[in-house]
Amino acid sequence: MAETTVRRRVRHVSPTSESDRKNAAAALQRALDRRDNGGQTGH
Repeated sequence: MAETTVRRRVRHVSPTSESDRKNAAAALQRALDRRDNGGQTGH
């Protein structure tokens, strides 16, 4: 069961381009920063 989810995930990730991956990482980092800051600072 776990193997199928891993395979599916890898198959899903492979077509993503480098720019899409960077955008996702930037969005995730922004969300984490916003949570750590309590939403009071930054944009």
